[in-house]
Amino acid sequence: MTKRPNYYRLHQGDRVLPFAATEYEGRLKGLRTLMAEHGVEACVFTSMHNIAYYSGFLYCAFGRPYGLVVTETQSVTISAGIDAAQPWRRSHGDNITYTDWTRDNYWRAIHSVTGEHRVIGFEGDHLSLQQSGKLENFLKPSRRVDLSHATMTQRMHKSPAEIALIRAGANTADIGGYAIRDAIRVGAREIDVAMAGRDAMEREIARRFPDAEYRDTWVWFQSGINTDGAHNPVTSRQLQTGDILSLNTFPMISGYYTALERTLFVRDVDEASLKIWEANVAAHEYGMSLLQPGASCAEITAKINTFFSDRDLLQYRSFGYGHSFGVLSHYYGREAGLELREDIDTVLKPGMVLSMEPMLTIPDGQPGAGGYREHDILIIHETGNENITHYPFGPGFNLVG
Repeated sequence: MTKRPNYYRLHQGDRVLPFAATEYEGRLKGLRTLMAEHGVEACVFTSMHNIAYYSGFLYCAFGRPYGLVVTETQSVTISAGIDAAQPWRRSHGDNITYTDWTRDNYWRAIHSVTGEHRVIGFEGDHLSLQQSGKLENFLKPSRRVDLSHATMTQRMHKSPAEIALIRAGANTADIGGYAIRDAIRVGAREIDVAMAGRDAMEREIARRFPDAEYRDTWVWFQSGINTDGAHNPVTSRQLQTGDILSLNTFPMISGYYTALERTLFVRDVDEASLKIWEANVAAHEYGMSLLQPGASCAEITAKINTFFSDRDLLQYRSFGYGHSFGVLSHYYGREAGLELREDIDTVLKPGMVLSMEPMLTIPDGQPGAGGYREHDILIIHETGNENITHYPFGPGFNLVG
């Protein structure tokens, strides 16, 4: 009978990564400093965020677990046999492939790196109860340390290489925005307009990054009542004269999301809607001016709250005013320690990248009904900020169709 291993190494093809090896070595050096501070001997990461951040590999689970094991001397991605050598080609460091022949070969592969009775770092915000039990059974850790907050804090501070990639993403989001604007016309369906923006961004990413993997770039484009929620899915609703529109482009380049969001109207805007729109634009401009080094997220939020309250609009605010951008910082979750909310006291520092995105939702049946949203991405520098979003906001450019 053919012997079938529990795990093996399949390393073939040329390795292609989003960043230079020195970038990943720098990240791992920072992680190992955290490990030493917490007395951790081996990390077992399971989230897309940390696996991609420390190795470059962005997994697609399809019901199978993936991992990254980091020790003082090793960095090893753990991947499923269905992917063959692709994880190795897209990983910094070593890679072990586990097989499906026997249940829990995933943990046997991890055990081959960590051994038993060690202090294990893990992600308390991602590891499921089931997998947590298996970690105990297979690795028998002497102690477990939740490193989710510490690693998130590391990811919140962007390197020059990350910032360069985020700039390219913001520019790509703008390109998607212009393509959407050009596709807007009375009678067009939301889905048709959305596809125009998505296709334009995917072509641009392929042009700029010919060696990248292309996945998960998308558009939310909403009209009329569908604008009331920021993340409402695209439909086949047809655009009508006077419709409020919400343009949302989300390119992803090698695991890094960026975004552009704008309010538009089809051809005409009524007086009540224009008043709300202009107020939200003013809040957006004011909010961006507050994104300065040394300011706290809570302080910024309080000031924008006061701005809206003075105009009797605060009750229509939908959510926080912005958040960090980096590895998978949208859709799959975000660096929650850097959000513009009342309960986040994080102080802005140079190298952080975050959005300003105020949104007001006026209920259906009221004058100016609909969702109003603007969104720009800014880099925090030593003496101020830099807006890397360039698609214009406001009525002057966004009455279209």
